[in-house]
Amino acid sequence: MSRISWDQYFMAQSHLLALRSTCTRLMVGATIVRDKRIIAGGYNGSISGGVHCIDDGCYVENNHCIRTIHAEINALLQCAKFGVPTAGAEIYVTHFPCLNCTKAIIQSGIKKVYYAKDYKNHPYAIELFENAGVHVENVELEEMILDTKTSEKIAFTAQLLAKLEQAGVSQKEIQKLKDDANNLYTPTN
Repeated sequence: MSRISWDQYFMAQSHLLALRSTCTRLMVGATIVRDKRIIAGGYNGSISGGVHCIDDGCYVENNHCIRTIHAEINALLQCAKFGVPTAGAEIYVTHFPCLNCTKAIIQSGIKKVYYAKDYKNHPYAIELFENAGVHVENVELEEMILDTKTSEKIAFTAQLLAKLEQAGVSQKEIQKLKDDANNLYTPTN
């Protein structure tokens, strides 16, 4: 078994952080990395000790939850709180950063942004990143890398399908099951 890439490793960390999110609209995680070392992480949620969206619902104004601090900002604030420099660092985010997070990322000196999913990619955010010389790249998490039994599951499914075929199940039904299995085991965008 080969090791996962650094990009997949850090993106997986961001997806794990997103599981801590208290936002009911979108769970986002962010990991700040320098020299292949994690220096901070954040997820979107309310201020420490405050009311959370999962408890009281989102506080929405102009189609934005104003109760929530974004994952990128929480990660940047963690660096500020503990005196960890961000100049020249990279950030891995589960979703494309919003306009305000884009500005904060640029101001913090982060030079590379990796994101897993497009999310309302604002044209001005893209322009700001380009003008600031910040490298932005889509790096989707290959979810199957987190499953250490994927090969065994695929082999087991193939055995079951072969036994069904031997048992006389129709080719049409077998093909549908194969298609379903392929959809189950193939990462989606």
